[in-house]
Amino acid sequence: MYAEYLPRPTTPATALRSVESMEITTTELGLAARVQHLSRSYGRGDGAVRALDDVSVGIRRGQFTAVMGPSGSGKSTLMHIMAGLDAPSSGRAWIGDTEITGLGDLELTILRRRRVGFIFQAFNLVPTLDALGNIMLPFELDGRRPSAMERARIDGLIQSLGLGPRLGHRPHQLSGGQQQRVAIARALATAPDLVFADEPTGNLDSRSGREVLSLLAAASAEHGQSIAMVTHDPVAASYADRILFLADGRLVAEKPRQRADEISRFMLGMEVAA
Repeated sequence: MYAEYLPRPTTPATALRSVESMEITTTELGLAARVQHLSRSYGRGDGAVRALDDVSVGIRRGQFTAVMGPSGSGKSTLMHIMAGLDAPSSGRAWIGDTEITGLGDLELTILRRRRVGFIFQAFNLVPTLDALGNIMLPFELDGRRPSAMERARIDGLIQSLGLGPRLGHRPHQLSGGQQQRVAIARALATAPDLVFADEPTGNLDSRSGREVLSLLAAASAEHGQSIAMVTHDPVAASYADRILFLADGRLVAEKPRQRADEISRFMLGMEVAA
């Protein structure tokens, strides 16, 4: 009669479930996103290319992280998988506490729309929409209007980015720097868990590039936004709080904020060692 109160024997299966239930979450680790033992290969047989090879890394919450490496190092592939734009060959990936490996297309689309912001080198603005329409696009795609709090956030972004006089202009009527400011406002409008920036200064002149990088750094430092930026430019990377270096699909180094010349020397050393 007392059997139901006695401890049940632990089998390997129940022990495994206990360990899995105790798994530390991304939030508890202080991260906005992370990957674990991530690998990605393209092609098969002798022609297969291994873009990522057993990478485990996280993007810290509220920090500006730069991801660097030579062409073919896997930095863009890593960003695409972390953002749910590509699937790994093996390993696991999380955005916040949601594991995205294994999610269906619809689930991934909704998650990206609501919890991830994107800033692209080519701006990717909708040419038929004016600046305000592009900024509001994430809400339109989600089928809702911004709340009062979100509206206040958008108004603050428009003011801080100096876009007020340009809200009625379409992309072709804006300079490259202004288009990228619109893209930044769009990416931050929904207060996403994480913003991915893919070579955001690649199509800008040096002055506009510095302005964009300062805006991204301020979004992180002043508003606690988590930003991951892929770049090959040491000057751009010098604005980040933390720099991840990839080579041949592997994470080879992690460094705190550094000057552009220090980053250049390290990158040169990587190329020489290769």
